[in-house]
Amino acid sequence: MLISYNWLKSYIPEALDADKLTDIFNYHLCEMESLEKLPDGDTVFDIKVLPNRAHDLLSHQGVARELASLLNVKFVDPISKYKIPESKPTKLEIKIGVDKCRRYVGRIVRSVKVGPSPEWVVKHLESVGQRSINNMVDAANIVMFDCGQPTHVFDLNKMNNAIVVREAKEGESLTTLDNKEVRLKSSNMVIASPSPLPGEGRGEVLAIAGIKGGKIAEVDNNTKDIILEVANFDPTSVRKTAQAVNIVTDAKKRFENDLSPELCSYAMLEFSALIMEMCPEAVFEDMVDVYPQKQEVKKLSFSTGKISKILGLNVSVEEIRDILKRYNFEFVENSGKFTITVPSMRLDLVIEEDMAEEVGRILGYDKVKVKISKINFQPKQNETYAKILWARNKLLNDGYSEVMNSSFRNTGEVSVLASASDKNFLRTNLSDGLKESLKLNQTNMPLLGLSEIKIFEIGTVFKKSGEEMHVAYADKKEIKEMKLDEFGREGNSSLLSEEGVGGGDSKFKLWSLFPFIARDIAVWVPEEVESSKVYKVIKENAGDMVIRGPELFDEFKKGNQISYAFRLVFQSFDRTLTDQEVNDIMTKITNKIKENIGWQVR
Repeated sequence: MLISYNWLKSYIPEALDADKLTDIFNYHLCEMESLEKLPDGDTVFDIKVLPNRAHDLLSHQGVARELASLLNVKFVDPISKYKIPESKPTKLEIKIGVDKCRRYVGRIVRSVKVGPSPEWVVKHLESVGQRSINNMVDAANIVMFDCGQPTHVFDLNKMNNAIVVREAKEGESLTTLDNKEVRLKSSNMVIASPSPLPGEGRGEVLAIAGIKGGKIAEVDNNTKDIILEVANFDPTSVRKTAQAVNIVTDAKKRFENDLSPELCSYAMLEFSALIMEMCPEAVFEDMVDVYPQKQEVKKLSFSTGKISKILGLNVSVEEIRDILKRYNFEFVENSGKFTITVPSMRLDLVIEEDMAEEVGRILGYDKVKVKISKINFQPKQNETYAKILWARNKLLNDGYSEVMNSSFRNTGEVSVLASASDKNFLRTNLSDGLKESLKLNQTNMPLLGLSEIKIFEIGTVFKKSGEEMHVAYADKKEIKEMKLDEFGREGNSSLLSEEGVGGGDSKFKLWSLFPFIARDIAVWVPEEVESSKVYKVIKENAGDMVIRGPELFDEFKKGNQISYAFRLVFQSFDRTLTDQEVNDIMTKITNKIKENIGWQVR
């Protein structure tokens, strides 16, 4: 949004110098993207107004009122300067046929003279990047950039003495003021005359509501009588229609961010006064104001304590009272509790947190001191997880391997939606899945080089009474299942001690992500030597790279000697082992074996 400093000064003569306003904008209102000094001495601010304040800050008056309150200086209200002659009776009819039009104000003005605008109007428009078109159109634009309310002007003699706000008919078309042909849909809201107009090529749609006017009732140098339009439209409807017809205008920008219907009265007064100033001989008819449901007057309550807590800043009752007075809020205060009447233009003030933001930005967020909260870094133990960890460690140390089976089954007590046809329920036990896993693993046992399959699962089961955490384990003898708490009581009553929950005595170690290398070694020894002695020599010299073994997997006798064959599995937790590393370990084991009389590596 481009804001002219000279334009602002007409409302706040005591404003700071343009350069000094930069910090006021940035720290208390909105981000200033750029500042440009014009040859005529004016300065233009390009400010980034966020959607929550677009309803009042996309205008010079809105910004001026805000700066006057922030700087605690006088705001010059222009209403007393607006003069129009006594109005004549009117025959203008306005019909609102959709609830998406919340207010429509119209006025007929006769005997106008279309021509160039006064120099001050041209300069005002040029300062915000707009070009002058003619005095009628310029007046409409001045009102929008001044108070934020979009307006429009129609040539009365190109339409009937009536206006209808309705939804478009499917396939209806309109040629916009910039000669763009638009085909409309039934969801689009339009301004129309009540019946088709006479004349070739003329339709009854006059404008796309809140977005763009049409060529049909365009004001030109031959225009004598006009209709002034000041209306309020539903923001969602305007936004959707603008997207559908691919038209972006300054009016659309303001309507889509919502405007107060109460603004229409002021805008019509300013619009009429501008026309009167540029066409002193104009004859004004009575204003027609269709306002089906007036904007609700809202109250907002908040406390000093809650505002301080939200901001993390001690705000006093006096500071809040001062802010409310500077901003002309009507309020009642009782022991630090405030109730304000929300101004009609401040659509952003809805809840207590909105008021905290208001107070914070006015005081300045630089006053909020950074303070790190005190945190107790003593970790709190999750008892359920601790029990699971203990149970897992115990079963792993007992030689069981963990499996994880699906929670979905074809039968159960708790059903699920949108699942596979054979998985409509959640499991009521772990045993069924564990039984299937045991069967599959036993089939593959020879390929795994295992002599026995021992597996377990820790998981949730789902019953009508609620969810339960179970433990189930299985081997070739049986499958046992119980609640997690029962498993802890059965296995070790002190399972939640520090040592039992991942403490220093825990033997469980995560598996390595690196590949393993397996080696076999067979040793001839005298027949009186037991395998355990050979195992001990191998074990003592194998080092900490052995994750499994030595495991005796073969033995046979020949004469007075016996052969023992052992398997070792090597693996590192931080790298991929090389053959050379493992070969060096096997060489060390071989040399130690040879030191024993009568022992020989095959």
